Amino acid sequence: MDFNIYITRVNAKLDQYLSAQGSLAKAMRYSTLTSGKRFRPILTYCVANIFSTNLNLVDSSSCAVEFIHAYSLIHDDLPVMDDDDMRHNQPSCHKRFGEAQAILAGDGLQALAFEVLVNDDLISADIKIELLKFLTRASFEMAEGQAIDLSIIAKQVDIATLESMHRKKTGALLSCAVNLGAIISKKCNNEDRIILDVFSKDIGLAYQIQDDVFDIEVPDALLGKNQYSDECKNKPTYPSLLGLDKSKLTYKNLYKKASDELDLLSVDATELQQLTVNLQARLF
Repeated sequence: MDFNIYITRVNAKLDQYLSAQGSLAKAMRYSTLTSGKRFRPILTYCVANIFSTNLNLVDSSSCAVEFIHAYSLIHDDLPVMDDDDMRHNQPSCHKRFGEAQAILAGDGLQALAFEVLVNDDLISADIKIELLKFLTRASFEMAEGQAIDLSIIAKQVDIATLESMHRKKTGALLSCAVNLGAIISKKCNNEDRIILDVFSKDIGLAYQIQDDVFDIEVPDALLGKNQYSDECKNKPTYPSLLGLDKSKLTYKNLYKKASDELDLLSVDATELQQLTVNLQARLF
Protein backbone atom coordinates (compact mmCIF):
# COMPACT_ATOMS: atom_id res chain seq x y z
CA MET A 1 0.00 0.00 0.00
CA ASP A 2 1.28 3.44 -0.96
CA PHE A 3 0.32 5.63 1.98
CA ASN A 4 1.58 8.67 0.08
CA ILE A 5 -1.81 8.67 -1.63
CA TYR A 6 -3.37 9.66 1.69
CA ILE A 7 -0.64 12.21 2.39
CA THR A 8 -1.20 13.89 -0.96
CA ARG A 9 -4.95 13.87 -0.40
CA VAL A 10 -4.91 15.35 3.09
CA ASN A 11 -2.28 17.94 2.17
CA ALA A 12 -4.49 19.22 -0.64
CA LYS A 13 -7.49 19.41 1.67
CA LEU A 14 -5.51 21.13 4.44
CA ASP A 15 -4.27 23.69 1.95
CA GLN A 16 -7.83 24.30 0.80
CA TYR A 17 -9.16 24.83 4.33
CA LEU A 18 -6.27 27.18 5.18
CA SER A 19 -6.50 29.27 2.03
CA ALA A 20 -8.64 32.04 3.54
CA GLN A 21 -7.99 32.36 7.28
CA GLY A 22 -7.25 36.08 7.49
CA SER A 23 -4.32 37.64 9.31
CA LEU A 24 -3.36 34.35 10.98
CA ALA A 25 -3.11 32.44 7.71
CA LYS A 26 0.66 32.68 7.35
CA ALA A 27 1.41 31.30 10.84
CA MET A 28 -1.28 28.63 10.58
CA ARG A 29 -0.06 27.48 7.17
CA TYR A 30 3.57 27.54 8.31
CA SER A 31 2.86 25.19 11.20
CA THR A 32 0.50 22.87 9.34
CA LEU A 33 1.62 22.61 5.73
CA THR A 34 5.40 22.92 5.69
CA SER A 35 6.06 19.44 7.11
CA GLY A 36 4.66 16.64 9.26
CA LYS A 37 4.33 12.89 8.97
CA ARG A 38 0.50 12.92 8.75
CA PHE A 39 0.25 9.65 10.68
CA ARG A 40 -3.03 10.68 12.31
CA PRO A 41 -4.97 11.46 9.12
CA ILE A 42 -3.43 8.41 7.46
CA LEU A 43 -4.85 6.30 10.29
CA THR A 44 -8.29 7.82 9.75
CA TYR A 45 -8.18 7.15 6.01
CA CYS A 46 -6.86 3.60 6.50
CA VAL A 47 -9.57 2.61 8.95
CA ALA A 48 -12.29 3.98 6.68
CA ASN A 49 -10.76 2.37 3.61
CA ILE A 50 -10.65 -1.15 5.01
CA PHE A 51 -14.43 -0.81 5.44
CA SER A 52 -14.77 0.36 1.81
CA THR A 53 -15.91 3.83 2.86
CA ASN A 54 -16.02 6.65 0.31
CA LEU A 55 -12.97 8.78 1.19
CA ASN A 56 -14.88 11.96 0.36
CA LEU A 57 -16.68 11.32 3.64
CA VAL A 58 -13.37 11.06 5.51
CA ASP A 59 -11.59 14.22 4.39
CA SER A 60 -13.01 16.53 7.05
CA SER A 61 -12.23 14.10 9.89
CA SER A 62 -8.67 13.57 8.65
CA CYS A 63 -8.10 17.31 8.40
CA ALA A 64 -9.70 17.99 11.76
CA VAL A 65 -7.42 15.58 13.61
CA GLU A 66 -4.36 17.07 11.87
CA PHE A 67 -5.43 20.62 12.76
CA ILE A 68 -5.71 19.63 16.42
CA HIS A 69 -2.29 18.01 16.23
CA ALA A 70 -0.74 21.11 14.63
CA TYR A 71 -2.29 23.39 17.23
CA SER A 72 -0.99 21.20 20.06
CA LEU A 73 2.57 21.31 18.71
CA ILE A 74 2.52 25.11 18.45
CA HIS A 75 1.41 25.45 22.06
CA ASP A 76 3.68 22.66 23.35
CA ASP A 77 6.72 24.43 21.87
CA LEU A 78 6.04 27.72 23.68
CA PRO A 79 8.57 28.87 26.33
CA VAL A 80 5.97 28.46 29.10
CA MET A 81 5.39 24.84 28.04
CA ASP A 82 8.11 22.59 26.57
CA ASP A 83 10.23 25.54 25.36
CA ASP A 84 11.37 24.00 22.07
CA ASP A 85 12.90 26.26 19.41
CA MET A 86 12.84 23.70 16.57
CA ARG A 87 10.06 21.62 15.06
CA HIS A 88 10.34 19.55 11.86
CA ASN A 89 13.81 20.99 11.19
CA GLN A 90 12.56 24.56 11.13
CA PRO A 91 12.07 27.26 13.77
CA SER A 92 9.03 26.67 15.97
CA CYS A 93 6.03 28.88 15.27
CA HIS A 94 6.77 31.24 18.16
CA LYS A 95 10.37 31.67 17.01
CA ARG A 96 9.20 32.53 13.50
CA PHE A 97 6.17 34.70 14.27
CA GLY A 98 6.43 35.62 17.95
CA GLU A 99 4.73 34.13 20.99
CA ALA A 100 1.47 36.06 20.75
CA GLN A 101 0.93 35.17 17.10
CA ALA A 102 1.82 31.53 17.81
CA ILE A 103 -0.78 31.30 20.57
CA LEU A 104 -3.42 32.78 18.27
CA ALA A 105 -2.41 30.50 15.39
CA GLY A 106 -2.85 27.49 17.68
CA ASP A 107 -6.22 28.80 18.84
CA GLY A 108 -7.26 29.31 15.23
CA LEU A 109 -6.28 25.79 14.22
CA GLN A 110 -8.17 24.29 17.13
CA ALA A 111 -11.32 26.19 16.17
CA LEU A 112 -10.87 25.32 12.50
CA ALA A 113 -10.77 21.61 13.33
CA PHE A 114 -14.31 21.75 14.65
CA GLU A 115 -15.49 24.10 11.90
CA VAL A 116 -14.51 21.72 9.10
CA LEU A 117 -16.48 18.90 10.70
CA VAL A 118 -19.55 20.99 11.41
CA ASN A 119 -19.65 22.36 7.86
CA ASP A 120 -19.19 19.03 6.04
CA ASP A 121 -22.43 18.68 4.07
CA LEU A 122 -21.64 15.08 3.15
CA ILE A 123 -22.03 13.87 6.74
CA SER A 124 -25.34 13.47 8.55
CA ALA A 125 -26.02 15.41 11.74
CA ASP A 126 -25.98 12.36 14.02
CA ILE A 127 -22.59 11.24 12.68
CA LYS A 128 -21.23 14.77 13.08
CA ILE A 129 -22.27 14.80 16.72
CA GLU A 130 -20.46 11.52 17.40
CA LEU A 131 -17.34 12.71 15.56
CA LEU A 132 -17.35 15.95 17.54
CA LYS A 133 -17.73 14.08 20.82
CA PHE A 134 -14.62 12.02 20.14
CA LEU A 135 -12.58 14.99 18.90
CA THR A 136 -13.62 17.14 21.85
CA ARG A 137 -12.75 14.43 24.35
CA ALA A 138 -9.38 13.73 22.74
CA SER A 139 -8.54 17.44 22.73
CA PHE A 140 -9.30 17.72 26.43
CA GLU A 141 -7.32 14.59 27.31
CA MET A 142 -4.39 15.91 25.29
CA ALA A 143 -4.45 19.08 27.41
CA GLU A 144 -4.66 16.97 30.57
CA GLY A 145 -1.63 14.99 29.44
CA GLN A 146 0.36 18.16 28.87
CA ALA A 147 -0.61 19.38 32.35
CA ILE A 148 0.65 16.11 33.86
CA ASP A 149 3.83 16.40 31.81
CA LEU A 150 4.56 19.87 33.18
CA SER A 151 3.73 18.85 36.74
CA ILE A 152 6.20 15.95 36.94
CA ILE A 153 9.36 17.66 35.68
CA ALA A 154 12.31 16.84 37.95
CA LYS A 155 10.11 14.51 40.02
CA GLN A 156 10.22 10.81 40.76
CA VAL A 157 7.18 9.11 39.26
CA ASP A 158 6.10 5.52 38.78
CA ILE A 159 5.47 3.87 35.44
CA ALA A 160 1.68 4.06 35.91
CA THR A 161 1.80 7.85 36.11
CA LEU A 162 4.01 8.04 33.04
CA GLU A 163 1.73 5.69 31.11
CA SER A 164 -1.33 7.75 32.04
CA MET A 165 0.40 10.90 30.82
CA HIS A 166 1.44 9.32 27.52
CA ARG A 167 -2.01 7.84 26.88
CA LYS A 168 -3.48 11.32 27.23
CA LYS A 169 -0.86 13.64 25.76
CA THR A 170 -0.05 11.58 22.66
CA GLY A 171 -2.29 8.53 22.71
CA ALA A 172 -5.64 10.31 22.91
CA LEU A 173 -5.37 11.99 19.53
CA LEU A 174 -3.95 8.90 17.80
CA SER A 175 -6.82 6.91 19.28
CA CYS A 176 -9.24 9.58 18.11
CA ALA A 177 -7.88 9.35 14.56
CA VAL A 178 -8.72 5.64 14.50
CA ASN A 179 -12.14 6.13 16.03
CA LEU A 180 -13.12 8.89 13.60
CA GLY A 181 -12.44 6.51 10.72
CA ALA A 182 -14.60 3.88 12.39
CA ILE A 183 -17.47 6.25 13.12
CA ILE A 184 -17.67 7.45 9.52
CA SER A 185 -17.76 3.87 8.19
CA LYS A 186 -21.26 2.41 8.01
CA LYS A 187 -19.91 -1.14 7.61
CA CYS A 188 -17.95 -0.92 10.88
CA ASN A 189 -20.07 -2.73 13.48
CA ASN A 190 -19.96 -2.41 17.27
CA GLU A 191 -17.60 -5.37 17.67
CA ASP A 192 -15.22 -3.83 15.15
CA ARG A 193 -15.41 -0.51 16.97
CA ILE A 194 -14.37 -2.16 20.24
CA ILE A 195 -11.45 -3.95 18.57
CA LEU A 196 -10.27 -0.75 16.89
CA ASP A 197 -10.52 1.19 20.14
CA VAL A 198 -8.20 -1.32 21.87
CA PHE A 199 -5.88 -1.26 18.86
CA SER A 200 -5.76 2.53 18.90
CA LYS A 201 -4.85 2.72 22.57
CA ASP A 202 -1.99 0.27 22.09
CA ILE A 203 -0.45 2.08 19.13
CA GLY A 204 -0.92 5.41 20.89
CA LEU A 205 1.16 4.33 23.86
CA ALA A 206 3.68 2.50 21.66
CA TYR A 207 4.17 5.61 19.54
CA GLN A 208 5.06 7.81 22.52
CA ILE A 209 7.38 5.27 24.15
CA GLN A 210 9.11 5.04 20.78
CA ASP A 211 9.46 8.85 20.77
CA ASP A 212 11.08 8.65 24.22
CA VAL A 213 13.64 6.26 22.76
CA PHE A 214 14.19 8.44 19.70
CA ASP A 215 14.94 11.43 21.93
CA ILE A 216 18.05 9.53 23.03
CA GLU A 217 19.06 7.66 19.87
CA VAL A 218 18.11 9.84 16.89
CA PRO A 219 20.23 12.88 15.89
CA ASP A 220 18.76 16.36 15.54
CA ALA A 221 18.71 16.43 11.73
CA LEU A 222 16.57 13.29 11.49
CA LEU A 223 14.53 13.91 14.62
CA GLY A 224 13.56 17.38 13.44
CA LYS A 225 14.12 18.90 16.86
CA ASN A 226 16.81 18.94 19.52
CA GLN A 227 18.05 15.52 20.62
CA TYR A 228 18.08 14.81 24.39
CA SER A 229 15.34 17.41 24.81
CA ASP A 230 13.54 15.45 27.54
CA GLU A 231 16.76 14.62 29.37
CA CYS A 232 17.90 18.26 29.32
CA LYS A 233 14.57 19.31 30.84
CA ASN A 234 14.80 16.58 33.48
CA LYS A 235 11.58 14.96 32.32
CA PRO A 236 10.70 11.41 33.39
CA THR A 237 10.61 9.08 30.37
CA TYR A 238 10.30 5.37 29.75
CA PRO A 239 14.07 4.98 29.20
CA SER A 240 14.80 6.89 32.41
CA LEU A 241 12.49 4.58 34.36
CA LEU A 242 12.88 1.24 32.56
CA GLY A 243 16.15 1.63 30.67
CA LEU A 244 16.61 1.83 26.91
CA ASP A 245 16.43 -1.89 26.07
CA LYS A 246 13.28 -2.55 28.10
CA SER A 247 11.65 0.55 26.64
CA LYS A 248 12.31 -0.72 23.13
CA LEU A 249 10.87 -4.12 23.99
CA THR A 250 7.81 -2.46 25.53
CA TYR A 251 6.85 -0.46 22.46
CA LYS A 252 7.60 -3.35 20.09
CA ASN A 253 5.35 -5.64 22.12
CA LEU A 254 2.59 -3.03 22.04
CA TYR A 255 2.82 -2.73 18.26
CA LYS A 256 2.72 -6.53 17.97
CA LYS A 257 -0.32 -6.73 20.24
CA ALA A 258 -2.04 -3.99 18.24
CA SER A 259 -1.38 -5.77 14.95
CA ASP A 260 -2.67 -9.07 16.32
CA GLU A 261 -5.87 -7.39 17.47
CA LEU A 262 -6.65 -6.42 13.88
CA ASP A 263 -6.98 -10.11 12.97
CA LEU A 264 -10.26 -10.07 14.92
CA LEU A 265 -11.93 -7.52 12.65
CA SER A 266 -14.76 -8.53 10.33
CA VAL A 267 -12.84 -7.17 7.32
CA ASP A 268 -9.39 -7.62 5.81
CA ALA A 269 -7.12 -5.33 7.86
CA THR A 270 -3.91 -5.89 5.86
CA GLU A 271 -3.60 -2.20 5.04
CA LEU A 272 -3.90 -1.15 8.66
CA GLN A 273 -1.48 -3.87 9.73
CA GLN A 274 1.05 -2.61 7.19
CA LEU A 275 0.67 0.90 8.58
CA THR A 276 1.37 -0.50 12.06
CA VAL A 277 4.56 -2.08 10.70
CA ASN A 278 5.51 1.27 9.17
CA LEU A 279 4.93 3.06 12.45
CA GLN A 280 7.24 0.68 14.27
CA ALA A 281 9.87 0.97 11.53
CA ARG A 282 9.87 4.78 11.45
CA LEU A 283 13.15 6.52 12.21
CA PHE A 284 11.77 9.78 13.64
